[in-house]
Amino acid sequence: MYITCGVAPVFAQGADAEVVARIESWYRRAQRRAPGLWGIAIADQQGRLVWSLHPDEPLIPASTVKLFTTGFARSTLGGDARRPTRVLGQGGTDSMGTWFGTWALELNGDMSLERASRQGPQLSDLASQLRIAGIRRLTGPLVVQSAEGPAESSYPSVWSTRHRGRLFAPPIGAVTLSENVVRFSVRPGAKQGARPVIVGESPRGVGSLVEIRAKTVAGRRSKLWVQATAEGGWIVGGTIGRSSRGRTFSAVANNPTTVLRAAWGAALRGAGIEWDQATIVLAGPGPSRYSVLAEVESPPLDSLASEVNRRSLNIGAELLLRWAGGSRDAASRLVDHVLAVTGKTDGVHLVDGSGLSSLDRVAPSTFTAYLARFPLTKAGRNFPQLLPANGQGTLHRLSSGFPGRGVVRAKTGTLNDVSTVVGYLGRQDGVLLVSLMYNGGRPNTARSEQWRLFRALGGDGVIIPSDQVEELDELQLGGESSEPAPAGAQ
Repeated sequence: MYITCGVAPVFAQGADAEVVARIESWYRRAQRRAPGLWGIAIADQQGRLVWSLHPDEPLIPASTVKLFTTGFARSTLGGDARRPTRVLGQGGTDSMGTWFGTWALELNGDMSLERASRQGPQLSDLASQLRIAGIRRLTGPLVVQSAEGPAESSYPSVWSTRHRGRLFAPPIGAVTLSENVVRFSVRPGAKQGARPVIVGESPRGVGSLVEIRAKTVAGRRSKLWVQATAEGGWIVGGTIGRSSRGRTFSAVANNPTTVLRAAWGAALRGAGIEWDQATIVLAGPGPSRYSVLAEVESPPLDSLASEVNRRSLNIGAELLLRWAGGSRDAASRLVDHVLAVTGKTDGVHLVDGSGLSSLDRVAPSTFTAYLARFPLTKAGRNFPQLLPANGQGTLHRLSSGFPGRGVVRAKTGTLNDVSTVVGYLGRQDGVLLVSLMYNGGRPNTARSEQWRLFRALGGDGVIIPSDQVEELDELQLGGESSEPAPAGAQ
């Protein structure tokens, strides 16, 4: 049960009286409409608190953790870093183009690999390179490895079991295709009694893992269902009307290696390369004597990080954390980074990089200190531009009441009992750093109140400047998710 503590808000002497009055008026309404535990820190651009309530109380941050993960990855790797996916081998081809020797696929957790929009690297690009190199036939097992550890994907142990396997919480690891979510479309069969037909798939080849047990019936109504199998595929049952327009299904790839085999087989067939579809072998890093037979790369880290924040992509944040911090103790390295930047000794406890875990804790003042200090570091140049702007992504409902896009650059966080917003607000008299954290039973009401404060303070705001020639928004991949945002996804 959440209760509102009787601690009086604190505001700095000399703070803008108008700003303080607006915040005071807003909070009186917000705490009535959304009773619970509020933690608030509003600071000037130097990080000096203008108004606060429980600023040092660690609260559940939800997806605002991604803000830290972005900064950590940028500090460790650089904004231009890219993630490779390779075909490695030792051997050669005979006169018929058959590869003799060993070969392997090296996957390194590229969130952009084989995405449905086709924007980003594709397995077909690797297969085409093999074809150009003269390879016409591959034999033997599909060895899957990673440059930095086991080639596997699994659910983080710190994630609640009620989240695992939902579209916003797929397996995390080196083996990642299409964000470890598959999609396929079915339409009615040619006549009543016929089985429906798969007419679209992502990744390509995943249709081979779908068993159709449904049948076509008269009319337009459909009662189809999808069930995952223990082998990593899916069964479609039920009925679909002959006059129906069809259905599209999305499902989490609980066994990404099974999807990889199907997708790799489709890519090879598309390039005209034969493969005997042998078994999969998961291995650690390959021997140094392997040669690179084909290679593709992800977009630069800044582009990936910008999309992670705009879409609040949990798998993307976790992969950024592993890329920067390794597969072990990455969360503790993330905490060390936050403490080093903020100069604090406590006020943050993180167990993942996405904020999906309810074990995470961050104090509101830790966020404002980070927002103030990280842009002053070498890695923090133009950091606000990596966060979505008002009217964009998870801030799409914050489109009205401002003189233009870019007055607000912020990250949201949402769980069943959490609503947080952390970011920058441009004003005529300077940028405000805002950390609004709510843990309680009315997160939707709290979110509407949080938007209300941003509008109250930013109605005559200014665009937060950037010294970059082009906005990162123009470099982003794909589009916003068309699905309604589930708990934990914002």
